[in-house]
Amino acid sequence: MEYPYVHRLESTCRQEFGRYPRIAAAFLFAALTLHGQSREGEIRVRVKDPSGAAMEASGKLQSLAPGVQRNFQTDAQGTYAIENLPYGRYRLEISKTGFITQSVLIDVRSATPISRTLQLALASQTAKVDVVSATPLAGTDLAPDQIAGPVQTATAAEVENSGALDLSDFMNRRLNGVYLNEMQANPFQPDVNFRGYTASPLLGTPQGLSVYVDGVRQNQPFGDVVSWDLIPKDAISEITLVPGSDPLFGMNTLGGALSIQTKNGAGNPGLSGNILYGSSGRKSVEGEWGGGQATGFNWFLSGDGFHESGWRFDSPSDVRQGFARLGWRTAKTDLALTISYAYNTMIGNGLQDYRLLETNYSSVYSVPDSTANRSPSFNFIARHSFSDTLTFSGNAWFRNIRSEEIDANYNTDALGLLIYQPSAQEQAVLSAAGYTGFPTSGASISNTPFPKWPCIAEALELGDPDQTCDGVNIYSKEIQNEYGFSGQFTWIASPKIGRNQLAAGALLDRGSVNYTQTTDYAYVNPNYTLTSVPAWQDGSTSVDGSPINSEVNLHGVTPNWSLYFTDTLTLAKTVNVTVSGRYNRSTVDNFDRLNPTPGPGSLDGDYLFQRFNPAIGITWSPFATVNAYARYSQGSRAPTSIELGCADPSAPCSLPNSLSSDPPLQQVVTDTWEAGLRGKPEIPFVHNLSWNAGAFRAANHNDILFIAAPQTGTGYFQNFAKTLREGLDADLDGRAGHVTWGLDWTFLSATYQSTETLDGSANNTNNFALQGYPGLPGVITVQPGDRIPLIPKQTGKAYADFQATKKLMFDLNEVVVSSSYARGNENNAYKADGVYYLGPGVSPGYAITNFRAHYDLTRHLQLAVQIDNLFNHKYYTAAWLANTELNAQGAIQSLPFAVYTSGPYAGSAPAQSATFFTPGAPRRAWVELGVRF
Repeated sequence: MEYPYVHRLESTCRQEFGRYPRIAAAFLFAALTLHGQSREGEIRVRVKDPSGAAMEASGKLQSLAPGVQRNFQTDAQGTYAIENLPYGRYRLEISKTGFITQSVLIDVRSATPISRTLQLALASQTAKVDVVSATPLAGTDLAPDQIAGPVQTATAAEVENSGALDLSDFMNRRLNGVYLNEMQANPFQPDVNFRGYTASPLLGTPQGLSVYVDGVRQNQPFGDVVSWDLIPKDAISEITLVPGSDPLFGMNTLGGALSIQTKNGAGNPGLSGNILYGSSGRKSVEGEWGGGQATGFNWFLSGDGFHESGWRFDSPSDVRQGFARLGWRTAKTDLALTISYAYNTMIGNGLQDYRLLETNYSSVYSVPDSTANRSPSFNFIARHSFSDTLTFSGNAWFRNIRSEEIDANYNTDALGLLIYQPSAQEQAVLSAAGYTGFPTSGASISNTPFPKWPCIAEALELGDPDQTCDGVNIYSKEIQNEYGFSGQFTWIASPKIGRNQLAAGALLDRGSVNYTQTTDYAYVNPNYTLTSVPAWQDGSTSVDGSPINSEVNLHGVTPNWSLYFTDTLTLAKTVNVTVSGRYNRSTVDNFDRLNPTPGPGSLDGDYLFQRFNPAIGITWSPFATVNAYARYSQGSRAPTSIELGCADPSAPCSLPNSLSSDPPLQQVVTDTWEAGLRGKPEIPFVHNLSWNAGAFRAANHNDILFIAAPQTGTGYFQNFAKTLREGLDADLDGRAGHVTWGLDWTFLSATYQSTETLDGSANNTNNFALQGYPGLPGVITVQPGDRIPLIPKQTGKAYADFQATKKLMFDLNEVVVSSSYARGNENNAYKADGVYYLGPGVSPGYAITNFRAHYDLTRHLQLAVQIDNLFNHKYYTAAWLANTELNAQGAIQSLPFAVYTSGPYAGSAPAQSATFFTPGAPRRAWVELGVRF
């Protein structure tokens, strides 16, 4: 039986299925057509030598989002075509042995081939960085001419070949506007200053620079200090110094931010090492090993051991650093784990009375001032590309820092008292304890320049050692733990008006600290070491019946979080407008373990600081070789635990030797304006020429300063209405023939803009001295326009690298710093009278020349000779006006002048004050042997 509808169905099916091959073919044709029109582009590279002739060279093209990495070699015509590149931003790097490595940023946004011609210049010393991250995390890379400010960069090769001891030393040698105050007089513990703002390892120093390593903030939870010895120089791949109060870098970014990226095995393959030996007993061993492929597993390991006896008395340093980075990379994902460990012990014996430096330039005032840092840290870094327009970057970290300090000081409470001859009662105590040889009468400064017997006696009977001991040893320990997470998304779009890059991120971290401090009494020996006696400032000793207790046992927690964004819009390829901002929320919770009840004398307190800081900038390239920039930015920092613990006028402290209860302080807020011009002109016979000239103005509101209190030798932190830092900076770099050279100059005016009363104990214009009672500790008044101490008006750098042959390189660099006012001379009015007040009130300017020669013995073996301070100049990096407990011969003088017998201050004993300097190192030389495979 036949069914008509079945025949119709079969006929219909034959008709419909007969169309499918045609439909499938149409779909296949369309797919092939679309594939041919896929979002891929091409870069055509041409490489030339200095004469303009074609040359073979090695190249690497890497996507700034995880994914593409191509290694290639140009042909004899110097050309190579890189095809089938997904749309996105790429970094092209061209290198050849004996030439400067060049890198350039390229945007692939269409199928039209992009041509780039790069001309390499002779030299093996340096490389160019043409990509800068706008945030601490990777993923927001911009060309320098897209950033509205004179960003400075450097590579691992520049750091290594400069001969710098560490990162801070390199910045002092090569980065414009950077200078050092070596308050600790240890090469690993300088105050690093940029545009009048500081990153210092010393508690109590206002920290105005932020420092990051692989996106992890290095400013520590307690005091925001930066320990430069914890940053391994051998692990540095690139550094970026961002000027101004850029809010994207978070708290403490008042004057600038330093961002450091570490090496990875894929980009730093091979095995290398160095051994060094030379002056001051300096010896070091360094090694690194890296390897891996563009995709898959890669590794980088480095370690170094350093010892130096020091050029000053009893000032050795032992620094041991280890670093490892293990990575895994796929087409779209880049993961890495970094591990570092530092085990360092450093002694820096600080400032010295200028009179004793004239007698012995390597002398010290007191011994020891030691710091021991132990720090493991871990950082997990992740980056993923969802597409060629959307990427994620993030990290998670943990740091532990254990620091122990011994600070040997003179006991200022013994000033004005006769401490040479033990009393009859003290002699009896000494005899009962079995001591012999103490003077029974007639001891004075002339025959007992270093008294000890009254100190020992008062300590034995727990009497009044504060009045008889001329020294104190302050012992402190900090144990800090910090962990956190951060992440950001970066989205790139190409609207009709141009290119837009938007990044938004968040950060959450938590720091904790346990800080303890105690003080014992001591006496000063003829070599200025201090010998402790069994008496402590823990309440067991007293002055005039009142117990003395300077102990501190503080536990602090600092949970913080922040949100930020930055958006850069490129218009017509010549104008870049950037708008950014960051909201910071910072909490400081202090718990006093000695006095946990809130109120006077307790450090207990909970503080909350929050603020949104904006920024806006614009760059414009009217010509291909000229770029103009202008920017306004705002940054802030919250008061530290140290400042919050010493902010009460009714309970002043002698920071950092003690802390007390406190009222709240306000955040410091900095508004920065800057503008300038820069360019890269093409001039015959001069290669890689670049220049910058700009002006900046940074105003601090609610700056925090240490204010003098009516009680002798004490004070407290207080908000200062306004300070101002403004100036000009300029630099010029290039290469002519076989010489690569650079010139940098900064003019900086740093002034107070409010009236305030500050400590003037060692200043001849203090209120007591002006009343006719010199030598008494008084106060001075600072007026608007007075210059801030230790900030020179002018700094400059110059360097020249001369490639004598393909194997021999010479390097000269010069560091020039003008004079600055000493601390204690904040009113700029101090003048020595030769009796009560001695020495200048300024730190003189200086110019230091350093020399280095580098010779390739073989392809794998190199020899270097370095001489620092080539002309052996004596110079000082810091100055301080302070009471001196030594006379011109170096003997203890507790009572240099007779007490006043009449007037309102009768019975008061005047002190003698002097200018103290931190001396710079004399000429020293080292020999270094390097191996490279």
